[in-house]
Amino acid sequence: MLSVVNILFIYPYTDCNLLMAVVSVRVDEKLKKRLEESGINVPLEVRRRLEELAWKVELKQRLARLDDVLASMPPAPKGFSARSVREDREGH
Repeated sequence: MLSVVNILFIYPYTDCNLLMAVVSVRVDEKLKKRLEESGINVPLEVRRRLEELAWKVELKQRLARLDDVLASMPPAPKGFSARSVREDREGH
């Protein structure tokens, strides 16, 4: 189970691939000018938003896989929780 957790959560969404693609977006010229005059780096902000969106999509997919793994696991036997807590308390 630890390996599933490692795969799903411990390693953040990263892409070491150095290949880049070009994405063009048309926006109102006044809008772009207003943003740039305010000191906003439009390409950087668009890139950040797309990276955030890709991360959210990846996270959603990984959570769905984790749900599938958890759904396939059998339930704990009756009394398991109480027995585990008791063992922990007695162990100290």
